[in-house]
Amino acid sequence: MNQEREVRPNSGVLFSVAAKKTQNSPDYFGDLAISASAIRVVDGVAVVKISGWKKTSKGGKTYLSLAVNDQQMAPSNNQKQSGDDDEPF
Repeated sequence: MNQEREVRPNSGVLFSVAAKKTQNSPDYFGDLAISASAIRVVDGVAVVKISGWKKTSKGGKTYLSLAVNDQQMAPSNNQKQSGDDDEPF
């Protein structure tokens, strides 16, 4: 990336490649900062849910703004949800 950007947890960007060097070169490049709480491991595989928004930079370039959805906020079916136990707190 040409410009340094503020690194914020659970966010990232993808910029389109202006000129691909080879046919197998990526169409987009960028970075993604992920906090440990946003990663869920299933059978030894890290699963990360992301969302993206198409945006335009001040210089007029189109890019994708990415956000990581925190896995801790949505418990899986085998996790106990709050209020499922008999404890008052």
